[in-house]
Amino acid sequence: MYRIAVVTCSTRSPRLNPFVTQSVYDLLGSDHTDATFALLDLAEQSLPLYDEPAVPSQLPRDDPTPHYTHEHTQKWSATAKQFDAFIFVTPQYNWSVPASLKNALDYLYHEWSGKPAAVVTYGVRGGGRAGGHLRQILMGLRMNVAPTAPELVIDKKSMERSMPLGKMSPEDAERWEAAGLGVELGKVLQEILELLKEGKKPEY
Repeated sequence: MYRIAVVTCSTRSPRLNPFVTQSVYDLLGSDHTDATFALLDLAEQSLPLYDEPAVPSQLPRDDPTPHYTHEHTQKWSATAKQFDAFIFVTPQYNWSVPASLKNALDYLYHEWSGKPAAVVTYGVRGGGRAGGHLRQILMGLRMNVAPTAPELVIDKKSMERSMPLGKMSPEDAERWEAAGLGVELGKVLQEILELLKEGKKPEY
């Protein structure tokens, strides 16, 4: 069974990101013979602004974890190594990704390299610019990036509606369902599984 992380990428508070990630996780479902999913929240990793003295790509490829200087990096490395693929669910901040996501990615290298990744963005216009930036970053880390990249539209009242519920509001969930999010996520999963089974390194 492949292990796939569904990643919450924003760390600010209050935030919709955990609710959006949970919606994606729920739509992916649990009835799969080839994969299991786990939620991974960057806010729980306690990563300061990058503070490692070594360049991650220059550490031993087979087991970089013990070669990091700081305990928080070693824990983050060990966590990332557990997964075979990643689905990054991120908001769009000022036409790009949250600094928390870029920082978490930059901490590691071999833990990402060669693994499949998918991008799901959201924002008042869907988050496509953030998605484009993130795809470039993941390619720089030599990840195999799935071609399907769902963009979820939220409106300015989504926070107001969703926070008291502790989940995305029915209005948002219904709109995403009508826009075909479940179908798109099915394509994402199929693309990731194909990349995992092929086992090819990306040619960037």
